[in-house]
Amino acid sequence: MPTTCSGTSRSAILRRSVMMGALGGLLAGCAPGSGLKPVPPYDPNQYRLGVDDEIRVMTYEQDQFTSDFRVDSAGKVAFPVAGSLQAAGLTTEEFAEQVSKALQAAHMLRTPSVSVEITAYRLVSVLGEVAKPGQYPYQPGMTLLTAVAAGGGFTYRALESRAYVARQEGDHTVVGYLKPYDYVKPGDVIKIYERHF
Repeated sequence: MPTTCSGTSRSAILRRSVMMGALGGLLAGCAPGSGLKPVPPYDPNQYRLGVDDEIRVMTYEQDQFTSDFRVDSAGKVAFPVAGSLQAAGLTTEEFAEQVSKALQAAHMLRTPSVSVEITAYRLVSVLGEVAKPGQYPYQPGMTLLTAVAAGGGFTYRALESRAYVARQEGDHTVVGYLKPYDYVKPGDVIKIYERHF
């Protein structure tokens, strides 16, 4: 019977490698998060305002209507003279247009020129196997890896290939996983798994 240099038969090595491959497949199926699907992808260029975002509303040549605001728990901004305006779910351009229309409707300005910028983004939660679990401000273009970096990096026990995420999509929460270079969405709750082996 042909043998390898260690004296083990080729057929025994083949049987062992088949068994190890099957075992590897079984272990991969038991790996943390293996039963989850990927969450819907997020396009960071389509940022929409949400609760706890802080914004600056600027009205050209009308300093009295230029101020900083926070999107409240109802998704609204209390804008002087224009009342409570819906902000959550809108882009900065869409909200600027809403402010402009509200100022016109209140007969405050005939043709207001309004722009809106985000001064502080809402938080992303990074939990589990990171050095400093906690909440960190979202940054444009943030990926899973940059979110983990904000939390001090992976611990030595961390599973680095994917992470659990709970993500708000419209009026419901979606649970799934992110890979290292997937974009994080503002408000995501991310958990870094512990490796089982």
